[in-house]
Amino acid sequence: MPVRPSTFSIAARDPASDAVGVAVQSKFVGVGALVPFVSADAGAVATQSFANVAYGPDGLDRLREGRDAADVIDALTSADDEAPSRQVGIVGLDGEPAAFTGGDCHDYAGDLQGDHYTVQGNILENEATLTAMAEAFEETDDGLPERMIAALHAGNEAGGDRRGEQSAALYVAKPEGGYGGRNDRWIDVRVDDHDSPINELERVFRLYDVTLLEREAPDETRELTDDAAAEVATALADLGFLDEGDATGVDAFGEPQREALETFRGMNNFENHPLPVLEDAIARGWTNAEGEGEDRLVDAVWHGISRLDRV
Repeated sequence: MPVRPSTFSIAARDPASDAVGVAVQSKFVGVGALVPFVSADAGAVATQSFANVAYGPDGLDRLREGRDAADVIDALTSADDEAPSRQVGIVGLDGEPAAFTGGDCHDYAGDLQGDHYTVQGNILENEATLTAMAEAFEETDDGLPERMIAALHAGNEAGGDRRGEQSAALYVAKPEGGYGGRNDRWIDVRVDDHDSPINELERVFRLYDVTLLEREAPDETRELTDDAAAEVATALADLGFLDEGDATGVDAFGEPQREALETFRGMNNFENHPLPVLEDAIARGWTNAEGEGEDRLVDAVWHGISRLDRV
């Protein structure tokens, strides 16, 4: 029997930021290599369930020609003898999203569309998986990547892939959104094999976010003081960035603590955030951050900068 990247996914766009993308989870290894196809000058295609990966580039080419999503799906499936086993969701840069679920897809299989998005899945535990995804995407007040990750979490919690979990991916394109502005690959993170792939995808995305994505400069910055200063100093000492003596009795950050934070900044490739912005982010995010040591420091940075708009 041919392998089937059976899964649940969301294809969506954010007109305000010109971003478009796909988020996907499956009990299938490396689903990010098969399902998402995205281009900032065309739209997004999610192809799954005995996936015809040619639907990706061919669908994007047709979107570039100005065809709407429904017309693109008609063209792809009408030329495919095995279309009854396929599932595909498409979002263009304008017009209504559309999806196709072939009659031979394994139950539960279906799709659901809303403003600027389509969700689809097969071999699902229930129809509620798709409903929960749609509701989470619509109700999450955040950027496109966070809204799509929220949709994956909600779908999984409502039932998800009835075979379980294995891999997940998030691929978002934006004009000049790539590294150095030289391509449109704004966000591209994958978890190919993991017991909790959506949780791991979110962790990797947050690290990617604070490392590679630009934020607007804050109007003001805070310094680390009181308990947060003492705990961050201890964490930096435990990581070998700060002498133990400079981590004792700390109630505010001074020169040795900031030198250690600067070393931490360089070791983690956080050069896109000036040192005062990094300290401000940790000061604001420390209480809500999870984990220990470096994991908590990174999570604090993400929580602290999340209030700032992405550039």
